[in-house]
Amino acid sequence: MIQERRINSGKPIRLTRHAKEQSLERGASAKEIELAIRLGNREPARKNRELCRYNFPFGQAWHGKKYSVKQVAPLIVEDKQEIVVITVYTFYF
Repeated sequence: MIQERRINSGKPIRLTRHAKEQSLERGASAKEIELAIRLGNREPARKNRELCRYNFPFGQAWHGKKYSVKQVAPLIVEDKQEIVVITVYTFYF
């Protein structure tokens, strides 16, 4: 079940080293990751994780092809103190 636009409190967001590497490789900024977590739709994932999805207007080229939308989808674990980003996916369409 997908949860619509669940806005989180001001918990700090921490990216793992892997998430930082993947965000650079896949073209997602720290601000986009934060917005995807705080404003995006959520869906359950394995190992008590959640996948957050948020679509951004793009209108640019990525790897030689122009796309109008970039979806940023961080995979997170949330506890009482913080939100930990395990990895970051991006989808262009």
